[in-house]
Amino acid sequence: MSRVHAVLASLRRGLWIFAVLVRSGMIAPMRPDKYLRQGLVMRRHGVNPLSGLGLSAVRSPNRRALVDELGELTWRELDRRVDALAVALAAEGAGPGAAVAIMCRNHRGLVETLAACSRVGADALLLNTGFSAVQLADVMAREGAGVIVYDEEFGALIGPTRERLPGLREFLGWQDTSAADAPVAIESLISARLGQRPGPVVAAGRVVLLTSGTTGTPKGARRSADGGAGALAAMFDRIPWRSGETVVVAAPAFHAFGFGQVAIAFTIACPVVLRRRFDPAATMRLVDEHRATGLAVVPVMIERIVDLPESERSGLDGRSLRFVTASGSRMRPDAVMTFMDRYGEVIYNSYNATEAGLITTAVPADLRAAPDTAGRPVAGTEIRIIDDGGADVPPGEIGRIAVASGVLFEGYTSGDTKQFLDRYMISGDLGRLDAAGRLYVVGRDDDMIVSGGENVYPSEVERTLTGHPDVRECAVIGVDDEQFGQRLAAFVVPVDGAVPDPDGLREYVRTQLASFKVPRDLLMLEELPRNASGKIVVRELEASLP
Repeated sequence: MSRVHAVLASLRRGLWIFAVLVRSGMIAPMRPDKYLRQGLVMRRHGVNPLSGLGLSAVRSPNRRALVDELGELTWRELDRRVDALAVALAAEGAGPGAAVAIMCRNHRGLVETLAACSRVGADALLLNTGFSAVQLADVMAREGAGVIVYDEEFGALIGPTRERLPGLREFLGWQDTSAADAPVAIESLISARLGQRPGPVVAAGRVVLLTSGTTGTPKGARRSADGGAGALAAMFDRIPWRSGETVVVAAPAFHAFGFGQVAIAFTIACPVVLRRRFDPAATMRLVDEHRATGLAVVPVMIERIVDLPESERSGLDGRSLRFVTASGSRMRPDAVMTFMDRYGEVIYNSYNATEAGLITTAVPADLRAAPDTAGRPVAGTEIRIIDDGGADVPPGEIGRIAVASGVLFEGYTSGDTKQFLDRYMISGDLGRLDAAGRLYVVGRDDDMIVSGGENVYPSEVERTLTGHPDVRECAVIGVDDEQFGQRLAAFVVPVDGAVPDPDGLREYVRTQLASFKVPRDLLMLEELPRNASGKIVVRELEASLP
């Protein structure tokens, strides 16, 4: 009987996946010849996160696919350009087993290089545009990348990498000047081979996504196809993507979340609008200009949009938006509420991990009830909150977040992996569940501060401080202390025009939290140091302490 139940459960899940994919428009009727041609595309390219580009070129060849500062490309044009670049990369030795590093901002060059790697079976290593020269050299050497595609602005960082990797082949993904000694631009590679295409892929390449590295050297996590139709259905069931509708991707595409939004858009033939640098007003103007129904951001971008002065905000409409998908760090509750008050019930806040994909999503109703929640697990994913011994903790109590799904990563490129408890991956994050089953992420395992024998979670103190009317945002870290082991240091960004009194802020915290949670060090900053994906860089905060 259990086998019958399993078969029925599998059938029900299959029907549910089919219904969700039909509703999103991913599955739609086409002429019979297009089904055949899509089958040939899959045979030639294999299954990878960017397979959707070739499929969309068959489905909607003459429709707009990508818009950046250089103009527009149709799906057919983009597909042909990727084929040409794939042929060029293969000629440079970037075939199966090779690694191609990509250090680009959001523009066609990044997208084309990613897709070209997948068509020749090379691994694509996505590099953080905020890397120092030393970090870049360390990661390149560790991953063994022999080819790098980068924007010209990062050329000064390449020197140490050249010294460590003799024979490194360099190409420009974006060119600002016409310097005679500049590396060849991929635009030249594409122009020289337009009309050519690579043969069938022999071995599948992977996308190597780097962890944030806010406290140390980023690790490379290998990901191939992300859970198939079930994972897509789980996301479409929670966030209202629709085939063919334009999406502005402001989140950096080198980061797991931003990359995922581009891959999803390609899968359902959604035109993608990119801009190399984030600007809050310019981003909202892109939404209005292209009547975009989707906007992909990291949380700090929402904060920057709502903090725009009235003079810059007055002409921004945003009424075309049906969803704003965000992930990467905790969002300021006041920013969430203000954005939805202005632009409607459109924010969907997700908890993702480089190693596990989409884990939970908070829909607008969740955020109205609890603005700092990461929401509930998506279909096909389970989470547990456990103590150090692996036992579940009661709702409301903080513990380690453990995740089970079909989208877990294949391990770090170093050969290491995450800790597992049975089939649950220990995420490395701390969190709690409320009575309604909503998840709250309170920080990393190693974020917890032990001061005088008491456990303090920085997010609790940060949430309290940002409730003060003179505080726009803040960050709290632990600092070594001879007497208490660690003490709390708070870095505060005041609201414009405010000059908060440090003693007054300490007293404000003391009225709401236990005395051992009051920061002893309190520094005022004009802004918090963040990496390109919006996460606070802890080591830079530590370096700013007297």
